[in-house]
Amino acid sequence: MSAQGIASQTGSGPEPPNSPLNQGRPHSARMYDYFLGGKDNYVADRQAAAKVLTLWPGVMIAARTNRAFMQRAVRFLAAERGIRQFLDIGTGIPTRPNLHEVAQSVAPESRVVYVDNDPIVLAHAQALLRSAPQGRTAYVHADITEPKTILTSPDLTGVLDLSQPVALSLVSLMHFVPDEWDPYGLVQRLVEPLAPGSYLVLSHITPDFDPEATQKTVQVYHSQGIEGKIRTRDEVERFFTGLELVEPGLEVPHRWRTDLAAADSLVETGDVTDEEVSFWAGVARRP
Repeated sequence: MSAQGIASQTGSGPEPPNSPLNQGRPHSARMYDYFLGGKDNYVADRQAAAKVLTLWPGVMIAARTNRAFMQRAVRFLAAERGIRQFLDIGTGIPTRPNLHEVAQSVAPESRVVYVDNDPIVLAHAQALLRSAPQGRTAYVHADITEPKTILTSPDLTGVLDLSQPVALSLVSLMHFVPDEWDPYGLVQRLVEPLAPGSYLVLSHITPDFDPEATQKTVQVYHSQGIEGKIRTRDEVERFFTGLELVEPGLEVPHRWRTDLAAADSLVETGDVTDEEVSFWAGVARRP
């Protein structure tokens, strides 16, 4: 299981901003950083990641394919749908190009708010705030389990105008939210206050293509105290209830709008298999 960054730390609620980095315990965002080839991870993260790699050798490909999907989705929304506001929850450790860099490469006036509750992400937040002069970025230290706290944060409302369309990015996040945390309700409470014409960008790990590898991977995460649940296509599609999926609909991420791939894409989409990636991804409009 990989994550761009989980806004919900292990346990039942958000971690306070002044909490320790907890280097001796694996964390999903730092493991994801390792899978992307980053250096902002610790021995415990690398050891847990190594266990995952023995069970799911394609996990590094999955992480990079998922990241490339995010970039294409943002490019699509900025270039083809005219979106100029983005809310990225579960930001994770900054990995270039960050979401605001993708959006502002199309429309420099784009405004982006990042949300996470991992102290290491907070420590790197300055990298997320280097906006183009025409646009703005902000960072909110908050948790996916508290939608109202996120949407009413002065740091968010000072940058985003929620009366205008916003693209909500929940990329590689919701599989870290178990059923008992009401994942569908959380997404609904984030989407409903957004203006008509807003979009949801979501990707989620699935057991549909390689159930043995993905289920064993989940067990590794659970053994380290990292909660979550992988979901089938039907279960992932439920996150888009009431929204209008844009073409090509819910798809494996390496086949979602490959025409929008940048020349410096993290992965060649034609070189990966569904089993290696084991994700569903989609973009949907709020009518």
